[in-house]
Amino acid sequence: MKILKKFQKTIVLLLKLLLFFCLFAIFFLIFANENEWLLHASRTTAITMLTFAVLGVALMSVYGGYKIGVYKSKPIIHSMTLATFFTDIITHLQLCIMNTNPANNPTFRYENVHLLLLVMLLQFVVIVFFAYFGNFVYFTINSPEKCCVVTSSKYALNSIVPKILKYKKQYRITDMVLYTDERLFDIINRCDTVFLYDVPMTTRTMLEEYCYAKNKNIYFNFEMCDVVSLRGRTSILDDKPLVESHVGGLTAEQAIVKRAMDLFISAIGLLVSSPVMLVCAIAIKAEDGGKVFFKQKRATKGGRVFEVYKFRTMREAGSVNRSVTEDDDRITRVGRILRKFRIDELPQIINIFKGEMSVVGPRPEMLENVDEYTQALPEFSYRLRVKAGLTGYAQIMGKYNTSPKDKLVMDLMYIEHYSIWNDIKLILQTLTVFLKASDSTEAFKHGDGYDFFTTEPEDDLTNGQDEAPQDEPEA
Repeated sequence: MKILKKFQKTIVLLLKLLLFFCLFAIFFLIFANENEWLLHASRTTAITMLTFAVLGVALMSVYGGYKIGVYKSKPIIHSMTLATFFTDIITHLQLCIMNTNPANNPTFRYENVHLLLLVMLLQFVVIVFFAYFGNFVYFTINSPEKCCVVTSSKYALNSIVPKILKYKKQYRITDMVLYTDERLFDIINRCDTVFLYDVPMTTRTMLEEYCYAKNKNIYFNFEMCDVVSLRGRTSILDDKPLVESHVGGLTAEQAIVKRAMDLFISAIGLLVSSPVMLVCAIAIKAEDGGKVFFKQKRATKGGRVFEVYKFRTMREAGSVNRSVTEDDDRITRVGRILRKFRIDELPQIINIFKGEMSVVGPRPEMLENVDEYTQALPEFSYRLRVKAGLTGYAQIMGKYNTSPKDKLVMDLMYIEHYSIWNDIKLILQTLTVFLKASDSTEAFKHGDGYDFFTTEPEDDLTNGQDEAPQDEPEA
């Protein structure tokens, strides 16, 4: 097993290549039944193969790809299925276009749809097999890493440990300690991986250096200085190595391209989503006869206030302006369905078309939340450096009950690493929200909100655990 572990990167690479080859072969062998020339060298064959290969690699990069050992099997299936689906659709369309010629079809015909469906079905079966088999191979070679969790309080511990326990095949918690514990270095020495969560910056820096010296893997939560430093690049001034970080914003060219993308996508979005929005409007009206749309003042770039449009998902009478809580009785039956799949946010396409929002950007917050969050977390105002958006890191990776601080970090990651390509990736990744719809309805539990800022008494934490609790889902 030790020999296999030394060559695990090669094994993973071979599995990736084998999976891609199988997906590639299924597409071309099945379509060759109706297009025999696909099995012979020709310009059309070369272009079709190149289209499949380039699109496949690019879209797998966008959706996460075949990351065995990193993701659980289901997320791998989701990402690979989405990437392969769009690769098949576009390659098939290109094949139909190439078939439009005097020798085949004098006019364009979108044909052999039954073969496309068969290809997708077989590819899905192959993806499912490789996802589970790949993770089986990886975790047979690699046992869970022994890890310790270092925090500043019991509250911080309760924030990070449940997240780690979702990945029991990757990590096995052996110790959970306060950063002030005198046994800290001994505990770190016997672990493979160290999680530092909510540890003071000076202590965290010291522990990072210690872990680096001892060859320990390390995870730590983002702070503002991390967002700033990660946007920089290495630079050598004469003979002095420095980190260069320029404060700026979108260039004039980037702003023009971004607005053009917003106009194009919102116009297409309004046309495509009109039937869905009509059905939603009828359902909302039929349930209680109330208003279809809900309008609320939100903040966007520079603190400018605008009215955001959403489908109404709550009762009109007696509704209070506050964040949604678990089992919130204000939410209607239709509203629960709309919120589950985030369809309630479709009318924001109108805001995008009007120029009040962008397709990609930080989520527009209620004015009450902006004031409250900014008082508790002054850096929250940095989100207002760009237009509010319909989708983004926080909307895709986060949940309704993700803490304001974590949402802020994700929003700043987007702002400080802006690029047109990143916008395109996030737009495509938005489709993954529908594959994890249950997360969308996970609202703030009663008593949550700013509790993550509350410092609880630093009681002694459990140390020397043999293993993590066993009531969490397997990886």
